[in-house]
Amino acid sequence: MKKKLSIPVICVTSLLLMSCSEQPQPAAKKEPAKAVEPVTGKSALYKMYQKARASWSGDAKVLKMNSIHVTDVPQVPGKAGAWQATFTSDSLGRARTYTYSVVEQEGNLHEGVFGLQEESWSGSQGPAANFDIRAVSTDTDAAYKTALENAGGYDKKNPGMTISFVLERIAKYADPVWRVIWGESAGTSSFSVYVNASQGTFLEKMH
Repeated sequence: MKKKLSIPVICVTSLLLMSCSEQPQPAAKKEPAKAVEPVTGKSALYKMYQKARASWSGDAKVLKMNSIHVTDVPQVPGKAGAWQATFTSDSLGRARTYTYSVVEQEGNLHEGVFGLQEESWSGSQGPAANFDIRAVSTDTDAAYKTALENAGGYDKKNPGMTISFVLERIAKYADPVWRVIWGESAGTSSFSVYVNASQGTFLEKMH
């Protein structure tokens, strides 16, 4: 005489059969990595300024900023993959440099805002003077457009050149200026254009 299977045994068998019949779940698809994009100077400047005020000195002012070209980031007129800015503090009598980059690079160029060296500050440094960040109303994409309109066709005669930017306040002008440079730096370039960083107006061409 055959023995009947107990109810617990039947239940366990059923569960095992059900689990075996289930299909494996497909692996979740990974989202493709987003391509890094360069940023405008004003955007990078405010990020570095916020860091300087929060972690260094509440009375931080801008002394100078320049673009840094990063080979892994596409070149877009009016933008750059990295920027470097120097701020001053009258209360501390010090100046400190920061960088902002959209990617991590070898050396001291790190993704995001990164604080670099600190040095003494006596109220002046060469021909440049510090200024309030609120004086920078015009961004680098707009400054580039103004420079291009007043370049006299230099860009067409010299296509594909790297465009660099320097922000500073010099004795020649009351407001801070963007210097839009055709080339890697002002020292190696044979052509650049000054644009008022407060009003966005053309100032002069430099050869």
